[in-house]
Amino acid sequence: MEFSDEQVTRYSRHILLPEVGGKGQKKIAKSRILIVGAGGLGSPAAFYLAAAGVGTIGLIDSDAVDLSNLQRQVIHQTTDLGRPKVLSAKEKINALNPDVEVVTYEDRFTSKNALELVAKYDVVIDGVDNFPAKFLINDACFFADKPLVHGGILRFDGRVTTIVPRKSACYRCVFKHPPPPGLVASCQEAGVIGVLAGIIGTIQATEALKLVLGIGRPLTDRMLDFDARRTAFREIRTRKNPHCPLCGEHPTITELFDHEPETCAVNVTSGAS
Repeated sequence: MEFSDEQVTRYSRHILLPEVGGKGQKKIAKSRILIVGAGGLGSPAAFYLAAAGVGTIGLIDSDAVDLSNLQRQVIHQTTDLGRPKVLSAKEKINALNPDVEVVTYEDRFTSKNALELVAKYDVVIDGVDNFPAKFLINDACFFADKPLVHGGILRFDGRVTTIVPRKSACYRCVFKHPPPPGLVASCQEAGVIGVLAGIIGTIQATEALKLVLGIGRPLTDRMLDFDARRTAFREIRTRKNPHCPLCGEHPTITELFDHEPETCAVNVTSGAS
């Protein structure tokens, strides 16, 4: 593919980088990234990936824009209230960069559609706000052999990690099963500082671009925790668990399934949407 003069100007700051250049920008333009959740984390991730020139961005979310979303879900505006989030987000992405193809799925991410969706993309970004969905995304990416960038936020705390199936620790290596009901509060119950979504979502977008370009050191076998109150990052080392029920030596999870919502609490790093 060849870039037009307008595209060369648009992506000039990327092209100037030796680690990217014209070849790297073409990789970005050919890449396909799926964002599960068009909320707090999906908003900044989608904006920056669109600005970077990602060729295809997939968005799956079954929710409509609510007034309480606007404190952190910056891709949506007051005039979008009541509209499907995926359609609102697509409109803003295309306004920012018409080069990007936005594929929308106004649906829930479930065991029935997960593998088919994930298989179409190069990288998956987890922008959901509950444990059942996070475990399902992790499992689907493992079975489809697709890299996953996990993220989550709650109150003043955020977390990011990158998972490369069969090479790095997966989500279940660290968190084997969802916690029991009522153990962890949700953002709706405990709150979240809005700007935290921008910080964590942008880091997720950075990780996705590094994976597409094949540069740098991704956050594999590491969890990056951010405390907004102290403006402090902490890196937590992780490693593949030989007893992991999904990717361990003797796996007990051999196919996708949906955790029943009533048996799961909301994720400690939730609040993305």
